[in-house]
Amino acid sequence: MRTARFAASIAVLGALALPVISAPSALAAPSATPDSAQASRPCDRRGPWVVATKAVTIRSKATSKSTARGVLYRGHKFTVHKSHGNWHYLTDKKTGVKGWVSGSYVYRDVYFCLD
Repeated sequence: MRTARFAASIAVLGALALPVISAPSALAAPSATPDSAQASRPCDRRGPWVVATKAVTIRSKATSKSTARGVLYRGHKFTVHKSHGNWHYLTDKKTGVKGWVSGSYVYRDVYFCLD
């Protein structure tokens, strides 16, 4: 019984390690495709900014001790104008509130191709 568990564990670990072993081939130099052709692929564009928590406070300055101007909820659309360190100056499109939000709570989605 113990031998069967050991063999099954080895098989699972081997299956999980297979993509890691073949990963260096995915890190090879990109093909000689022109930049204009690569940029037109939908997976190469930059993704939208999203809120990573239920809600995050929009602040007047790029510090956690500054006064609150509003709240940005998950699902709200917003535009990031500039960044300073781990803080982003943004405008909430729904309410029009402008202010700073910590980068710990918002991030940019990433698109990538698997070809």
